[in-house]
Amino acid sequence: MSNKDSGPCVGALHAGEPSPWVIAQSRHLPRGQVLDLACGRGRHARWLAAQGWRVLAADRDAAALGELCNVAGVTTVCCDLEATQWPLAGQVFDGVVVTNYLHRPNLPQLASLLRVGGVVIYETFMQGNERFGRPSNPDFLLAPDELKQWAQAYGLEVLAFEQGEQRAPRMACVQRICARRPIDEAML
Repeated sequence: MSNKDSGPCVGALHAGEPSPWVIAQSRHLPRGQVLDLACGRGRHARWLAAQGWRVLAADRDAAALGELCNVAGVTTVCCDLEATQWPLAGQVFDGVVVTNYLHRPNLPQLASLLRVGGVVIYETFMQGNERFGRPSNPDFLLAPDELKQWAQAYGLEVLAFEQGEQRAPRMACVQRICARRPIDEAML
């Protein structure tokens, strides 16, 4: 995929299948443990585990997490990701995957979840999506370039970035980023 700042995005925000963005950007994920944050029914947790990563699937929906209990390579944690006390404090991962989820107060903590060399793959809706349906609440829609600005503010190296309208499987406005905690941070 190309590194674009605007224009149409390829791929889709599928409900049951792994996101083409996550699949494509997974080539940047170091082998090790990956956090699937706000994992829902675990479409990415399942796919990542099948590819050989150890996955911690975190969500507040215990019933959805229950569907992952027999998936090899996946461990689950039921927690309120929007609680005042960050439930994943002190933990670090080789990768973090987030799709279709935005809770801005946790963005600073998200960066701290990455080990040196760790990669975040993030894909969610952005402003303009209200024209096409849900989500339409501005609290759940990224501003233009918001993920890129977030990554840069926390010293992450942007590996790929896209934003804009997608046409399939339905019209939506999305923003996507793949960013890495620089390896040379270990030298500091």
